[in-house]
Amino acid sequence: MRKNLYTIFLVFCSQMVFGQTTIIRNSEIAKMISEISSDSLEHHVRMLASFNSRHTLSIDEEDGMPAAQQYVLSKFNHFAKQSGGRMTAEIEKFVIPGDDRRIPTDSPAANVMATLKGINPADDRIFIISAHMDSRNKDVMDEKGASPGANDNGSGTAAVIELARIMASHQFSATILFVAFTGEEQGLKGATYLADKAKNEGWNIGAVLNNDIIGNSSSSETLIKDNLMMRVFSETIPAAETEQEATIRKYINADNDSKSRQLARYIKEHGERYVDQFEVKLIYRADRFLRGGDQTPFAKNGMTAIRISEMNENFLHQHENVRMEDGVQYGDLPDFMDYEYLRKVTAVNLASLASLADSPDQPLEVKIDVRNLSNQTTLLWKAPKIGKAKGYFVLMRETSSSMWERKFWTTDTSLTLPYSKDNYFFAIQSVAESGAEGIPVLPTPLFKLN
Repeated sequence: MRKNLYTIFLVFCSQMVFGQTTIIRNSEIAKMISEISSDSLEHHVRMLASFNSRHTLSIDEEDGMPAAQQYVLSKFNHFAKQSGGRMTAEIEKFVIPGDDRRIPTDSPAANVMATLKGINPADDRIFIISAHMDSRNKDVMDEKGASPGANDNGSGTAAVIELARIMASHQFSATILFVAFTGEEQGLKGATYLADKAKNEGWNIGAVLNNDIIGNSSSSETLIKDNLMMRVFSETIPAAETEQEATIRKYINADNDSKSRQLARYIKEHGERYVDQFEVKLIYRADRFLRGGDQTPFAKNGMTAIRISEMNENFLHQHENVRMEDGVQYGDLPDFMDYEYLRKVTAVNLASLASLADSPDQPLEVKIDVRNLSNQTTLLWKAPKIGKAKGYFVLMRETSSSMWERKFWTTDTSLTLPYSKDNYFFAIQSVAESGAEGIPVLPTPLFKLN
């Protein structure tokens, strides 16, 4: 106990200054972030928008979705040359069954993917960074009309391309999958295909960071212009929650601590650590009100997945035909985007993704000791199965707080804190030799020793 309390005191003094945790940046991640180019992002958006239509059902080999997919594939293949053979790229084709809704008949489709293999043979985790590249205009079934889709979702696709460019020459413990989905506007078809494939083949999905509509900083109607904030959406109650998991959640009051919510907190912490004067807003919804995105099929399959989106949407330039009406320009055109804002959102993605892919896996059998009444809190856990943990952070926050407020360092696999479990939530986080932190794990009650 004395050793634990002394450790707590030292870490508290070294990390807390006027109530704030000292910001420590990994130099390699900071360098990668400095390489993100708003000009490069704009180039990719304009190239994607130059195709007449990226509608899922477009079959125009010269000016439609197939041509746009070839463009993304060419970028991935070009970046792969810098990876030392670790990155490969492909267009994975599949058939979308007709559904009498947005897919009239069985239709060909494809996802464009680049795989950056991890360097640790024992690490089978896959971290997915994604966006959908299909576009639409006002009529969701119009596959021939012009639909540039600059912001929705050329912006997210451009971010995925840019991250592949920068990260291809770097090494990570886990594998990173860069994906440009198709079929999002027709019902999340490409994401559903990949999420089901991952589940059926037993992929170890570490997390899914889905980017959708991330390049605009001004809103319609409210006339708000703000390039200092972005949103992360995460589910509150897991879509794939089992009856047993629901019982535990209710028992320990963990309604605000789903795996996706832990990932959202992680993204906020790491994004704000590396991107100056930029706030990551946590939105306690799986997606926007009554709307969805490509993270949804992964969440439904029990995987940790979130949606990243701009703070303010402009509906004059989303799901609209390109036209001038009463002096107002409609349509999702590249000229209405904020590419410096897009750079910032892309940087938040990189900071989070690079840290995740180099971190140890989550600690195992994380428990909170409830065998005796006490105003102290004892936490116990086991080392992660994947990756070597240099040590662990025990995280703590008040029950009314959205973010973890304090971190206590230990190299042991147990720690006793002089804080009551009645008044605080706790979690355990693995930390690598490099300082890369894993996604925190909430403890479940320990009633008796094994």
